[in-house]
Amino acid sequence: MANVQYYGTGRRKHSVARVRLVAGEGNIVVNGRSLEEYFNYETLRREVKNPLVITETEGKYDVIVKVEGGGFTGQAGAVRHGISRALLKVDAELRPTLKTAGYLTRDPRMKERKKYGLKAARRAPQFSKR
Repeated sequence: MANVQYYGTGRRKHSVARVRLVAGEGNIVVNGRSLEEYFNYETLRREVKNPLVITETEGKYDVIVKVEGGGFTGQAGAVRHGISRALLKVDAELRPTLKTAGYLTRDPRMKERKKYGLKAARRAPQFSKR
């Protein structure tokens, strides 16, 4: 029997996560390390697992992730988005559940670009009357 894999790409801020779902026992591997080893905070681990928990597919798939760019919070959000997209390819009937939880919406917030004449995006040079 061929081992079926489902792919999903998740993004948030500068982070991009390429997610692969394979039938298994529920192991999550991020950049070659376990989930607990890669994400130090319990809140981030919970955020990554949430799409699997609400769709009740937690122990059915092994999740293999390659994530790059951004900080650890952005990476966790990107992984969550990627897992959600991959779950849609597994079963399209999971869409309403994931949609109401807000896991299919890509977070559009980005860093604002620096403008000329300013020190940062909005930070102006200090004003002095004399």
